[in-house]
Amino acid sequence: MTGSSRKILIYIFTTFFLLFIIAGSLYLIMGGKDLGISTGRVEVIYVQGIMLTGSIPTGFGVATSEEITQSLKDADEDENVKAIVLRINSPGGSPAAAQEIVSTMKKIDKPIVISMGDVAASAAYYISAPADKIIANPDTITGSIGVIWEFQNRSKFYDKEGTSFYIAKSGELKDMGGDWKGLSDEEKQYADEVILQAYSRFVKEVADDRNLSISKVKDLADGRIYTGAKAKELGLIDDLGSFDDAIEIAAGLGGLEGKPEVGYANKPSLSRLLFGSEKTDVSGFTGYFYGSPFGRLLSIS
Repeated sequence: MTGSSRKILIYIFTTFFLLFIIAGSLYLIMGGKDLGISTGRVEVIYVQGIMLTGSIPTGFGVATSEEITQSLKDADEDENVKAIVLRINSPGGSPAAAQEIVSTMKKIDKPIVISMGDVAASAAYYISAPADKIIANPDTITGSIGVIWEFQNRSKFYDKEGTSFYIAKSGELKDMGGDWKGLSDEEKQYADEVILQAYSRFVKEVADDRNLSISKVKDLADGRIYTGAKAKELGLIDDLGSFDDAIEIAAGLGGLEGKPEVGYANKPSLSRLLFGSEKTDVSGFTGYFYGSPFGRLLSIS
């Protein structure tokens, strides 16, 4: 072999090696998600952390309705995806975030199976109810059907510090929830009315999706949590099983035979580890919610 031929072979080998490295790196950055060559798979979408609306990067311990609904839409539009598994580890969150996710779920014709992990309570149960199947572990914490509206009264602290306020307002309820005072009787009555409205929507959603009567759901919806085993007895979930069981059930509903191929829409990946962490301060993203002067309306265990 001549020197020129040797150089050409080395060049070809080096080129293929670099292409292999680049392809592998892209695969890792994408979190191991398939590159579009699948003929049929189950797509897993993670719901991890408190559920809120807003544009918050994945990996910060918050599950945003924007990301989850986009993942659902992507799975729905992908012809290779035959079924979807929502893997939930969440104590709940805002009713609005849950409603956005539920709205998207109901527009999807593909089977959706819920896999409950450690906890899938309150608003996290809200988004579970419309699914085709709900699978939980025997000791999963779920239920907690209800709504809470939190207010802080720091008036004694301000008095102690010598801080005073002058509030100019256009209506009696405009400063409702301000932590410089407690709620008046009128404000408490109004807060109760808002809670009951949100609670009624939650109860109706569960009753409609789980084929239960309103009265039956109200009996269960006093805010208490249930283990997965108890939730099955009460009709709040369908079966007991693991994450793998949920994938297998979803594959069956999607018409996939044998061991199904699995894709992960938003699984923590190299890029998420590099650019997002639960230890990262996310106050800049969530301050609008946790720092709200109107209190926090929550469906959370």
